[in-house]
Amino acid sequence: MPVPIRVGAVSYLNAKPLYYRLEEFAPGVRREMDLPSRLADRLAADELEVALIPSVEYLRGAARGYEILPGFAIAARGPVRSVKLFSRVPLDRVERLALDEGSRTSQALARVWLDARHGVRPLRVELLPMGVPVLESTADAVLLIGDRAMKIPDAPFHAVVDLAEAWQEMTGLPFVFALWVVRAGVDLGDLPEALGRCRAEGLAHADELARRHGPRLGLDVATCYDYLTRNLSYDLGEPEIAGLRRFARMAARLGLAPEGVDLVFHRRRDLATRR
Repeated sequence: MPVPIRVGAVSYLNAKPLYYRLEEFAPGVRREMDLPSRLADRLAADELEVALIPSVEYLRGAARGYEILPGFAIAARGPVRSVKLFSRVPLDRVERLALDEGSRTSQALARVWLDARHGVRPLRVELLPMGVPVLESTADAVLLIGDRAMKIPDAPFHAVVDLAEAWQEMTGLPFVFALWVVRAGVDLGDLPEALGRCRAEGLAHADELARRHGPRLGLDVATCYDYLTRNLSYDLGEPEIAGLRRFARMAARLGLAPEGVDLVFHRRRDLATRR
């Protein structure tokens, strides 16, 4: 029997449309769920063939021969709601920064934005473990991502920044949070086409996803639907690629990603060998 393609995905609401009915559309795959940061580690360890990983982890792993699956992303062209910086002090006075351990791209974005917008490089940077409430952290500012970032009230904080909106205001470009990334030398066969169908069907059934997952997350259905269909973009077009390249340069200046990383896109092996 053929060995199944191991596909790493995340359980966050924002990723649901990208693998909607995956096993039906691609019966030869084995879907494995984990945190984005852990998926990046497992891809690097050759435990997955393709994974939805933080975009900064593509930059950090490019030397391993990683390839981006063209056309797919979790991105935002304005407010995203699920990546927020909660600050107890004025943003130009942040000295201690706690970062949600779930996604390394958002960790890097928070540091890039604080440096570029406020000239701030925190003296102490620490992780906020999954499951630890933001109000339990005593850091000056705390980054939260994912579903729990959408439920924290703004009231106790001096400032709350939606980092995708802040990035767009600063650069005029979308921000790319995650990508389907393929390990070097892997033949995905028809999986890219199946993933395209997953995305199309997932977005066509965004109301179903909102009804199914909203109550479980403590979010109303209308908020979930708007989040999936208005706040997020699942395309990797030219604006998103330009935003990713801009982020790569800015992250490299802070030592958060390697210098001079090129974006390499996956091609089907049978097409790549044709003349």
